[in-house]
Amino acid sequence: MSRVYNFSAGPSMLPEAVLNRAASEMMDYEGSGQSVMEMSHRSKVYDGIFQSAQALLRKVMNIPENYKILFLQGGASSQFAMVPMNLMTGSGKADYVLSGQFSTKAYKEACRYGDCKAVASSKEDNFSRIPVLDKKEFRPDADYFHICMNNTIYGTVWQELPDTGDVPLVADISSCILSRPIDVSKFGLLYAGAQKNVAPAGLTIVIIREDLIGEPMPFTPTMFNYGVMAENDSMYNTPPCWPIYICKLVLEWIENEVGGLEAMEKRNVEKAQLLYDFLDSSKLFNGCAEKDSRSIMNVTFVTGDPEMDAKFVKESTAAGFVNLKGHRSVGGMRASIYNAMPREGIEKLVAFMKKFEEENL
Repeated sequence: MSRVYNFSAGPSMLPEAVLNRAASEMMDYEGSGQSVMEMSHRSKVYDGIFQSAQALLRKVMNIPENYKILFLQGGASSQFAMVPMNLMTGSGKADYVLSGQFSTKAYKEACRYGDCKAVASSKEDNFSRIPVLDKKEFRPDADYFHICMNNTIYGTVWQELPDTGDVPLVADISSCILSRPIDVSKFGLLYAGAQKNVAPAGLTIVIIREDLIGEPMPFTPTMFNYGVMAENDSMYNTPPCWPIYICKLVLEWIENEVGGLEAMEKRNVEKAQLLYDFLDSSKLFNGCAEKDSRSIMNVTFVTGDPEMDAKFVKESTAAGFVNLKGHRSVGGMRASIYNAMPREGIEKLVAFMKKFEEENL
């Protein structure tokens, strides 16, 4: 059976080199006589995997030494509660920018724990752009300022970070982590579900500046306490062992085969440009995100006719381009072109779209 080009928004495709490596080690990891899925998380063998994954992430992302790396469970959605429970403990205030569904969910969850303010929103434009910010709306006494860096559903991304002054910037980077270099020092906390660019679903990565690890709200569950997790090196309970192992393999692939995040960004920009250039010249397909907010990870587009959209999804699936159906909030199509999507996949998709356009205009 030949592999398809998987454009799923998540869980998404993984690099074939990583899959082949994992397959070769499935029954026997480095002479241990067992699979990583079977071994104790307290064993010396697994500790080597765990420590390597953390060290590689710090190196690849250039994470400063005064930041802790936590490998947690619960998905990025668990951080919608974990962030305010741990950080909204000074003034009890937090500012949020609503740029899509997940930032809105994060805001609504945080409202349960304190005084949260939506300082900007692009909902009126169906989140087709990153909101315009007015710094007068920012609260200087807020405990943190939250954004979702890349909006998976709507295909938008922050091109320039907000200037929040002394207020720690918190960002959900689930769908853009490891896609390009990021200056971690500009953030107080970063979090990401792994199932886009890093590993299978099950691992949640949190990168937190050490001075922000303090006393959480009194009712915070132990499993939601950053301090407890940091003190136990993410081993308070059994961590998501297999996704952490795959994370290690992906980081090795980025460093050794791709050449680091600068090279990864170049690859990703070129892939996205191929698709956007076609959309901008097409007479049938139209991009949904405004040009100055376009994501290089998620490309949303429509024909303007729901029946034509459905026909395209059906025919593209039959041709080996799967999971192109757009989210119901936008409709149409969405091509998620994460790190593991090869350039060849974009070239073949564009060729298919050109052929479809010729046959249906």
